[in-house]
Amino acid sequence: MSGSRAISRRQDGDGRGGAARHITLGLLRLADAAPLVLAEAIGAFAAEGVEVRLSIEPSWANIADKIAYGLIDGAVMLPPLAFAVSLGLRGGATPLLVPMSLSLNGNTVTLADRLAADIAPGGDRMPTALEAARRFAASLAARRGARPALAVVHAYSTHNLLLRYWLAAGGLDPAGDVELVVVPPAQVVDALAAGAIAGFCAGAPWGAAAARAGIGRTVAVTSGIWNNHPEKVLAVSRRWAQKHPEPLQRLLRALLRAARYCDEPANAEPVAECVARSLALDPAAVRASLPGAAAGAPGIADISTFFANAANFPWRSQALWFLREMARWGYIDGALDLAAAAAAVYRPELYRSAAAAVGAPLPLAEMKSEGVHGAGWMLPTSGAAVAMGPDRFCDGAVFDPWARR
Repeated sequence: MSGSRAISRRQDGDGRGGAARHITLGLLRLADAAPLVLAEAIGAFAAEGVEVRLSIEPSWANIADKIAYGLIDGAVMLPPLAFAVSLGLRGGATPLLVPMSLSLNGNTVTLADRLAADIAPGGDRMPTALEAARRFAASLAARRGARPALAVVHAYSTHNLLLRYWLAAGGLDPAGDVELVVVPPAQVVDALAAGAIAGFCAGAPWGAAAARAGIGRTVAVTSGIWNNHPEKVLAVSRRWAQKHPEPLQRLLRALLRAARYCDEPANAEPVAECVARSLALDPAAVRASLPGAAAGAPGIADISTFFANAANFPWRSQALWFLREMARWGYIDGALDLAAAAAAVYRPELYRSAAAAVGAPLPLAEMKSEGVHGAGWMLPTSGAAVAMGPDRFCDGAVFDPWARR
């Protein structure tokens, strides 16, 4: 668990009542960690009276280990990893809570140029995600070579589940037609350059970095696999949250304000510069993934959403989708009560308390069908309805969270 680097250091407080407390949050060198970085930079943490230390970690395994051992209080987290830690799928169970989501979309499926040429031969138009998956399947059938190694950032990741969904939609068997391997996101470009992998699914800025290095191209973006899919969440240990309810609410309010700031296209330049400087990333690559960038630029990036589209609400229907996909691919026992597991981790009531204070959307329901909308639609809330984007899956499937498995 070595290799972490603090962005800021403060002294601990006791966390009782309204007192500020030293909170340690883990994150990786990824562009969609922007709300945490900007909450510090724009003074949102200070305005809420919380003192936060951001600990940069080298891998998702480090994040999971540190939150399990109590070395960090919370982290930017992958939803499937939050369930894995809570359910004890990678060691002893450490119950986590997800009180808010942090981002939607933001990942690319990037392949080495020799494979990408069969799928996206060039030009201004990228194939749809489903077209790309089918072309990839046809390419592998024609090549009749060894199974290509495709990297995901963790077994319990959105990237793994979305990549598997994409491969299966194209007619491929993720367990037999390709070799899925785990490579931390900051290492995928080097692994691709060395020929250790033939492609990867990872968050920004790594798809753009591969394209800029001339070693890979994006053939699909994950927003094309599932429109406006949840990507990163804030996860905190249940023990810490129960001990420090008021600092948690202050933290959520600060992050909601920062998320709104990061989502404004007019703020893209300062956000990119701040994230790049804090996380030692290429500012141009970070900028390519932020709201206001040119969406769909071949070989570059998927665009993250940090506040619009009710991005911060922890939908239990989306939690159930991740759990059912984990069961689909054998990561969890199909007999597990998935609804209970989703409700134990995803805590929209904690979001509602903080959101009401800062004017963030308060959806009337905690679950919704996923994959229904092919165009914009309006979400009922306790106030004015909120404009939402499409939520389609690339294969046209509809996920009904109320249906029996």
